[in-house]
Amino acid sequence: MNKETKGMLIGFIGILVFSLTLPVSKITVQSFNPYFIAFGRASLAGLVALSYLAYKQVPLPSKTDLVKFAVIALGVVFGFPIFTTLAMKEGSSSHGAVILGMMPLATTVIGVIRFKERPSIGFWLVSILGASLVMMYALLKNSGSFTYIDILLVLGGICACVGYVEGGELSRKMNPRVVISWALVISLPINIVATFFTFSSSYWGADVVAWTSFVYLSIFPMYLGFFFWYEGLAIGGIARVSQVQLIQPFCTLLASSFFLDDRITLMNMVFAFLVVSTVILSKRMLVKLSLIHI
Repeated sequence: MNKETKGMLIGFIGILVFSLTLPVSKITVQSFNPYFIAFGRASLAGLVALSYLAYKQVPLPSKTDLVKFAVIALGVVFGFPIFTTLAMKEGSSSHGAVILGMMPLATTVIGVIRFKERPSIGFWLVSILGASLVMMYALLKNSGSFTYIDILLVLGGICACVGYVEGGELSRKMNPRVVISWALVISLPINIVATFFTFSSSYWGADVVAWTSFVYLSIFPMYLGFFFWYEGLAIGGIARVSQVQLIQPFCTLLASSFFLDDRITLMNMVFAFLVVSTVILSKRMLVKLSLIHI
């Protein structure tokens, strides 16, 4: 098995973990406050990450890296969990799957801006087309207007993409597992305090499904999922392995149907397919441009 194939398989495991985030969040918000879920899952993941760093005797990060860890934390530890959990309070995970289908393209765009690359006009045109498709889907689903749920999902997606880009860059020079671990640990004090103030004694009465879902969100998409995702990117290369993200909207749609009995409509599938198609086109243009520069 070559490195690209191995990297894609490992990355695929990470994507499967991430694809369950929305439907499982939908389950947990039926029993817990969205803010408790966001801060609580980050606290539990942070404690596990702290144990990992202590076991591995990882040295303290430099001041420069500390700033980068803070950016990652703002994106994937605070921003994405808070915004998406709030969205799942009233929105459906199948709807969120289509909106967040733009994340691979948004990640690429943020990476281009962050590292001052100059892609072709075609890349930007396809990016605008993809964003327009997502906007059209949101408008059609909501009788010609955007809802705050759409705004929350978009904000959450942007936050995650910022964390992905910064984390991917840091993973080039250090162990990817250490990257996500430090991002969780430096934010741990804030998360523990916030968890304390958002916790209610009534939560102890929640059923096993609710607590199991909470633990899953804490350990897997919040922490272990990044092990597989960053490891896959490091082994197979970012350009190739990032293509695996294209199946995430469809995995989320299937998971929503299985766990929540969300009806997969023709419109959901058509727009998911169209959004994924724009992502494929944009990535091909970016890869071609990189080859020309080389």
